[in-house]
Amino acid sequence: MFGTSGIRGPVGRTVTADLALRIGRAVGCDARTVVVGQDARLSGDVLADAVSAGVRESGADVVRLGVVSTPTVARAVGWLGADAGIGITASHNPASDNGLKLWTPSGRAFDREQTRDIVHRLNRNEVSLAAWDELGEERTWLDGSAQHVDHLVSSFDSFGSFDDVSVVFDLGNGTGRVSVDALYELGATVNTIDGQKDGRFPARKSEPNESTLSALRKTVPVLDADVGLAHDGDADRLVAVDETGEYVPGDYLLALFARDAVSSGQSVAVPIDTSLLVQDVVEKAGGCVTYTPVGDVHIAETVENAGYVFGGEPSGAWIWPDETLAPDGHYAALKLTELLKRNGPLSEQVASLGGDAYTTRRVNLSFENKTQAMDRIARDIHAQYDNVDTIDGIRVDTDDGWFLVRASGTEPLIRITAEARDRTQSDRLFEEARSLVEGARVVA
Repeated sequence: MFGTSGIRGPVGRTVTADLALRIGRAVGCDARTVVVGQDARLSGDVLADAVSAGVRESGADVVRLGVVSTPTVARAVGWLGADAGIGITASHNPASDNGLKLWTPSGRAFDREQTRDIVHRLNRNEVSLAAWDELGEERTWLDGSAQHVDHLVSSFDSFGSFDDVSVVFDLGNGTGRVSVDALYELGATVNTIDGQKDGRFPARKSEPNESTLSALRKTVPVLDADVGLAHDGDADRLVAVDETGEYVPGDYLLALFARDAVSSGQSVAVPIDTSLLVQDVVEKAGGCVTYTPVGDVHIAETVENAGYVFGGEPSGAWIWPDETLAPDGHYAALKLTELLKRNGPLSEQVASLGGDAYTTRRVNLSFENKTQAMDRIARDIHAQYDNVDTIDGIRVDTDDGWFLVRASGTEPLIRITAEARDRTQSDRLFEEARSLVEGARVVA
């Protein structure tokens, strides 16, 4: 039921009001107050109403935030002294999808044990409904976005004004307005693209990447801006283009954030599909890298421990544990702006990483039965290679580099990543991995 980032899938098939009602009941059994927020998707109202009904049927109270970003939902749990939060969102998935993501008061998403308890409770029908006179109450709190802006402004105000920084922000018709308002309050010049909320995502796909950000890449140099920033539909992700309009790959942005955060003896957490560039940069700064399964909840679980100062994923999820255990795209937007103000043009900072020495290739392949396919791929890989890691998916390390094959936790996809310090070797490893995956498709 739960993937690497909550529950997601097509509305009316995987994600229904009945499912939302049942999840609300299960969460409400262990809570007194539950925060409920939603992104801009058209199905959000129906699902949020169902979640609220389920929570209140279990006797817990509900605080409705309305349409807000996922980082705002995560932070609001602690702000309001609630016991849990439920975000109605499918993040970067298509407009036809929706989902539910559960949050703890620390801002960390529910971990595997917590979600397993929810599933067991539902499967065993261990949900106790309140008596007619003990049902929970619902109230509305519409100040979440404003409080988020105020918090960000106070967090970065000590750094100084951003009054000589120009930003173009592609909001992609999502819920990322908090970033724009906070940058404006801190003095930055901000131009927006597709800033109107629209859950159909008519301007571009919800996932911000090199192929979907053509408008942003063209606009930044035309306006002579310092940087272009973009969120996904619920603003838990942040990606960037430099002042020339060049897209900054996620591994490079991860390396920049990690280098800034870490000092001698400190640690950062990254998923197993991260470029060797990040490890080399962190170790040069005196820190060390811990590899985790893919998914922000695994990053959050790791950086919650002492000694960790940052964790992130190349997909655009960034966590500073002293700030929050949620991936907050708004905070990341201001942190990157601060880096520009402090260290100069983004293109020069990226060049200073020495990333030309690394060649990384990635592709997503559609599979209707990804579990069956992964079983076949695992057998083939173990038969052909010696150095195999199965912390998440199947990673193979060779003398020349590495490749990783893993099933998406949220979509019917199998993801392939290959890397080496030489393009020829990277291409070879990538084609080896792709051949193994395509072979499973033929068999399946």
